[in-house]
Amino acid sequence: MAVYRDAKCKLCRREGAKLFLKGEKCYMEKCPFNKRPTPPGPTHPGRKKVSEYGLQLREKQKTKRIYGVQEGQFRKYYEMADRMKGITGENMLSLLERRLDNVVYRMGVGASRTQARQLVNHAHFTVNGRTVNVPSYIVKAGDVIAVKENRKNNKFFEQIKTMKVANMPKWLEFDPEKLEGKVLALPTREDVDSQIAEHMIVELYSK
Repeated sequence: MAVYRDAKCKLCRREGAKLFLKGEKCYMEKCPFNKRPTPPGPTHPGRKKVSEYGLQLREKQKTKRIYGVQEGQFRKYYEMADRMKGITGENMLSLLERRLDNVVYRMGVGASRTQARQLVNHAHFTVNGRTVNVPSYIVKAGDVIAVKENRKNNKFFEQIKTMKVANMPKWLEFDPEKLEGKVLALPTREDVDSQIAEHMIVELYSK
């Protein structure tokens, strides 16, 4: 899998929006995007108007970067969503939200999706009592996600126990003291707080 190793703030500048890829730093005044929101590289005052295809492509790239998903896997989510009942774009966002790394991030255990992905990769979590170290694992309603018993005394997780849970999505619950959370329901479009125009991605893939 390709790994992006350049400054992540450049991705926000390229998409012209905060993607919140660096956790708390993204909420601070010193966030590079606040100082320089223009795309990286030389400026071109005479640049032509972006085409419809260009706008759709940028929306896809932005969404991929928010969730940290590569092209092949992203297209699979679209194909899965297209086979499901309901609106394809909303189904696709629901699948992305239900990724285990995103769920860990949404519960507040990881400061960013990148950190949450690393925690999952290192096998710190169980789903319904079974160890899962696959960030792309899709959770279901009723699933219980917990820190493994032998990892709960880790210094990192000890700090999590004392934190206050803020902005918890209504489809999730998390108990910091027990280091355990639960998927109460499947996420809906209203539960996705990122500014994503999913219909543009569907139009791009439908061509």
